[in-house]
Amino acid sequence: MQKLVRGALIECQVSGSGPNLIWGHGLTSSRAIDDVRPRVDWTEVPARVVRYDARGHGSSESTPELGNYSWAELARDQLSLADALHMDQFISGGASMGCGTSLHAALAAPERVTALILVIPPTAWETRALQANEWERTAIAIEKGGVEAIIAGPESGPPPDPYLNDPDWYDRAAAATRTWEPSRLARVLRGASRADLPSRSQIAHLDVPALILAWSGDATHPTRTAEELHDLLPRSDLHIASTRPDLEQWTRHVSEFIASKHHPDA
Repeated sequence: MQKLVRGALIECQVSGSGPNLIWGHGLTSSRAIDDVRPRVDWTEVPARVVRYDARGHGSSESTPELGNYSWAELARDQLSLADALHMDQFISGGASMGCGTSLHAALAAPERVTALILVIPPTAWETRALQANEWERTAIAIEKGGVEAIIAGPESGPPPDPYLNDPDWYDRAAAATRTWEPSRLARVLRGASRADLPSRSQIAHLDVPALILAWSGDATHPTRTAEELHDLLPRSDLHIASTRPDLEQWTRHVSEFIASKHHPDA
């Protein structure tokens, strides 16, 4: 289904039953891309799960203003989507960009976000400027040579530790990149270069249950960020996956976290 959210048509789907959970994917991903390599089996999660394509991603509308792609603005999109779906309160979760979106949503509407599920937290704070420069260089390369200019193979470095022995990692990443129209991809990358997590002091004031799931071996999603979030958030649990069996426990971690908090149904 589509919902008009702050001037953009946002594609979303709702499934399951239980407490409301709104899930945001990572930068350059989408619901369809995540379905190819799922990290959480949403059919096993005891919640009414809303998955959506963020502004500019997947089947959702791409809008021209780069400022609308910061994580703080994407959080406003998420809260407006909750309004459109008549969800007064919800668990906010997401991976990478979706993690940043969730933290900003919790700060913007603490009375509405009942818990956080923060997956592969990205670079933040002091390390963010270097990543922002990389996104800008990537956007320029796309504009000059299309998406093929940024498709990398094994020579670009290893995948995250849980995927080290996955023979299809690079092929799946390349296939996902090829689904993008170049100008749309360059736009969301430039928008991400303007994004960061909330400040450490802001996060420390979030008195809300939080589950943090990270993996090792990924410079774009360093365990340092996850560990700092765990230190800052007063009611958080942290699990770091270094192997594929560790990663396969994420659905259980999410399900047990939701069940243990006894969140009210919609």
